Amino acid sequence: MKPLRLAINGYGRIGRCFLRALHESPCRNELQVVAINEPAELESITYLTRFDSTHGRFPWSVERLGQNLIVDGESIAVSHATTPEAVDWRGLGIDLVVECSGRYSTRAELERFLAAGCPRLLLSHPANSAADVDATIVYGINHESLAGGEKLVSNASCTTNAVVPVLDLLAREIGVDHVLLTTLHSVMNDQPLADGYHHADLRRTRSAMQSIIPVSTGLARGVERLLPQLAGRVQAKAIRVPTPNVSAIDMVIDAARPVTATEVNKLLAAAAAGPWRKLLAYTADPHASVDFNHDPHSAIIDGSQTRLAGEHLLNLLLWFDNEWGFANRMIDVACHWRSKITHEPL
Repeated sequence: MKPLRLAINGYGRIGRCFLRALHESPCRNELQVVAINEPAELESITYLTRFDSTHGRFPWSVERLGQNLIVDGESIAVSHATTPEAVDWRGLGIDLVVECSGRYSTRAELERFLAAGCPRLLLSHPANSAADVDATIVYGINHESLAGGEKLVSNASCTTNAVVPVLDLLAREIGVDHVLLTTLHSVMNDQPLADGYHHADLRRTRSAMQSIIPVSTGLARGVERLLPQLAGRVQAKAIRVPTPNVSAIDMVIDAARPVTATEVNKLLAAAAAGPWRKLLAYTADPHASVDFNHDPHSAIIDGSQTRLAGEHLLNLLLWFDNEWGFANRMIDVACHWRSKITHEPL
């Protein structure tokens, strides 16, 4: 089977991480990035592909040739359109667009890509509702549900990918009555370095590097979308913290039966060492967040922080690289989707 020909729409943090991670992935021969659509100038695109303040220098060659980006000897056509209709997806022979701009979330918006000649779309963010896409996928949980004929697929969010495997395991093994999730998330580009008029959310007008800032989150809705058995039993909040990368989730679980911290840690460590070793890792070492920069797992369980109040109130700490781990799951989903496409790509 030929490699799936990919285009990246929106070449920001996740778009660039996707390209970088693909070059380190076992899926590299199955997925080929042949186009990038990004309004920024090619000079900036080339520079930020070569050098990254968070993930370091790109280990392969990156050059410009005319209007193309040459990465490790492979030519990538670069366009600078601001609408889906302005790109000739069909003429580029694209099989899949990886939508990393975050600008399109409703079915009407996403179908503009299909109408413009893109055969299928993988979103780097949740859709507005489950009905806005054909499937919302968290790799390792429901990726086998992809049949190959889908056109619009969401890769959920980095936080959903981090918590759902853990919650799914605990719900099956110990039972989960209620969950409270607090995300401690690194700064994002919708926040200013100095106070300014950057966002309708007044908290996000404040300096990202000077404060811990509560923000809104759809994590509870995202979890319930993937684990409907927990509907009505999940609450979540998010706090932005002044670090450039690597986030954490403080998870409080009301367990359905009595448990011990030792029992839960053994359960999670076994899952990380066994069937979910690609998704989860387990550690009991004394870590700081920077230790997980460039970590490809969806989540790393910090067993040293597992706590229990009484026999039912369980507290866990999960680390995750909100850029690199998520980009790797996008690659996993794209690679699996390719295996389900039994006909020649459109």
